[in-house]
Amino acid sequence: MSVTSIYRWHDGALEALEYCDMTLTEIEAADSWLVSEGKTLALDLHRTRFMTSISRNIQTDPAAFWDAAIAAIPRQGDWFPRVELHSRLGAPRLIFRLRTAPERARSAVLATWTGADPRKTPRVKGPDLDRLLAVRTSVQERGADEAVILSPEGYVVEGAYSALLWWRGDILCGPPADADRVDSVTARSTLTLARALGLDTHEEAVTPAELDGTELWVLNALHGIRIATSWVDGPALAEQPGRLAAWRTRLDALRQPLPGLVG
Repeated sequence: MSVTSIYRWHDGALEALEYCDMTLTEIEAADSWLVSEGKTLALDLHRTRFMTSISRNIQTDPAAFWDAAIAAIPRQGDWFPRVELHSRLGAPRLIFRLRTAPERARSAVLATWTGADPRKTPRVKGPDLDRLLAVRTSVQERGADEAVILSPEGYVVEGAYSALLWWRGDILCGPPADADRVDSVTARSTLTLARALGLDTHEEAVTPAELDGTELWVLNALHGIRIATSWVDGPALAEQPGRLAAWRTRLDALRQPLPGLVG
């Protein structure tokens, strides 16, 4: 059973909110991560991304809010918490959602989003979440799990709710760093791990057709690394036996206890 509890930061503490209290609000920034039995991946990168996103929108120091949110996450079970900066009637408000983790998957089917780019702030996670959800829902009608967003030139940028990486032999590749997209913590962690293992990484601007025959990975904080098994009306994809399992294990091994957890 899915459970969500919502809190706002008020007078130096987290205060429970009802769903009706969330009306007339707009999300200015958001960040989420998976916590499994008290451990998570690259929490410092999530913190930095969120703090950077909200630095221009809020005058008070949000560090105490972040610490309180982390302390509120149970150390048992699987959770997918989210921190948000809202604008409510023009005033900023920090929000924490404590959510049970949805079911996770090993693979995904992709489809190209053929409409106009729905993103208004492509480098900031949060403001476009509802629009991206509508995009992902639209491709689900075509049998896909995730929508791929292309640049105006037709190059692969990112998924609606994920980053994309692919293999050229033993070289792990991804879109150019200057592409308009969210800086994915999971993708960055995977690329850093690849370099630590002595593997080459490469940035390239590619069309979907140029990914034909590659092993394509779909990455986000909830699922970690998923393999794209097919692309609706798109390129044929491949899979090297054993590689995905090995990398999912490696990434899981990097998870660390939340601050304040002993053992």
